[in-house]
Amino acid sequence: MPVDDEKTAKTAITPAWLSYKQAEAYANLSRTTLWQLINAGKIKAARIGRAVRIERDSLQAFMEQSASETGGWWSER
Repeated sequence: MPVDDEKTAKTAITPAWLSYKQAEAYANLSRTTLWQLINAGKIKAARIGRAVRIERDSLQAFMEQSASETGGWWSER
């Protein structure tokens, strides 16, 4: 019997909202840095009960913006 690739293939789902742990791995940033970026309004996050979820697209946009700026965001300190 032939194997139906569509039925057996696993689809990778990329979540739109990330936990701190997922965001740390995605952006290679520490939890403290993510927390600071959220509090500064540089990335979007939502609190659902005790859980915090970080919007992946805002994190990606922040990383891209930081990479394209001359001197980077750290020069503002």
